[in-house]
Amino acid sequence: MKLVVQVKLLPDEATEAALRETLRLCNRAANHASRRAFDTGITGKTSLQRLVYGDLKGAGLSAQPAIHVTRKVAGAYATLKANLKAGNYGREGSKHRAAAESRPIRFRKDAAQPFDDRCLSWQTDARTVSIWTTRGRSGRIPFEASADQMKTLTEHRRGESDLVHRGRNWYLYATCEVPEADPIEPDGFLGVDLGIANIATTSDGTVHAGKHLNQVRHRNRRLRQRLQTKGTKSAKRLLRKLSGREARFAADTNHRISKQIVTEAERTSRGIALEDLGGIRERVRLRKPQRVTLHTWSFAQLGAYIAYKALRAGVPVVCVDPRYTSQGCSACGHIDKKNRPAQAIFCCTSCGFAEHADVNAARNIAARGVAGWAVSHAADDAA
Repeated sequence: MKLVVQVKLLPDEATEAALRETLRLCNRAANHASRRAFDTGITGKTSLQRLVYGDLKGAGLSAQPAIHVTRKVAGAYATLKANLKAGNYGREGSKHRAAAESRPIRFRKDAAQPFDDRCLSWQTDARTVSIWTTRGRSGRIPFEASADQMKTLTEHRRGESDLVHRGRNWYLYATCEVPEADPIEPDGFLGVDLGIANIATTSDGTVHAGKHLNQVRHRNRRLRQRLQTKGTKSAKRLLRKLSGREARFAADTNHRISKQIVTEAERTSRGIALEDLGGIRERVRLRKPQRVTLHTWSFAQLGAYIAYKALRAGVPVVCVDPRYTSQGCSACGHIDKKNRPAQAIFCCTSCGFAEHADVNAARNIAARGVAGWAVSHAADDAA
């Protein structure tokens, strides 16, 4: 499986200037290649490279950076095509879709740039890297990494590394090929109910509350609105400083929650059952204030974090049908809207069973995980 290890570079002033020039040149070249791709309709990697390679070399790029620029542009158009096909830009004829189709893809002047081992070399023992720049090969640039990151880099780094400039800091995102653990035979399943009031609730009764995360999001949203209304230079400067902070906070929260869930499943030799929430934003109809909360809810990210951490640990993950998990009784199976008199309360109108509503839903998810696993493996055995 592929993992990305992020390390922080510590360049001196001259090296930082060289890295900045390099990113800007690469992204100017990417914008040129993107315009040619848009005008000619040629977006395949090999065909686009034949079309623009001479131009990029003439702009000052060496051979490998020029190749990586064309691959970056071709990848961006492939992603755009996939998003259009999936309807992520709206229906045919919509303004959003028309805008996406009517102009070439643009790259920021400091957008990330991939490098391979021909133009970037790692000295893991010394914790330094050497990178191709527009001013020639850089000297050895120190970097920071934890002990776990160093171990992963040393043993499993493969392929490209992306140079990233975020805020005032420089990073390298290194691709690592980590072997998957042997999957365990689960002794039951740990159900996980994902929600807004509570980010995640397990069938064991562990509740990961979302109150603090939602408070941070509401506070940041109000602050952004005030700064955007003000519109001064200092307000715009502060907006740039705040950019990405909320996303990083949410990602860190999801990492910690997913680690706890996978660790508990591994400790108890169980699999993990999750709701299949694909397309929930299109299916659910809410009032405008609730809509804002739903669209900032990072359930897909949390599910992805659980999935890849479980894969590393050999813990099986199954996705189950989420319908009626919040209305069905985990004790007797009775389904009724009246079973859920309040957001946090579940009380079965048939058998009288009472429980925290999210815990009850997580138990239903766990039961469906057991059933789904049994059915899928019975089919495998029959085949």
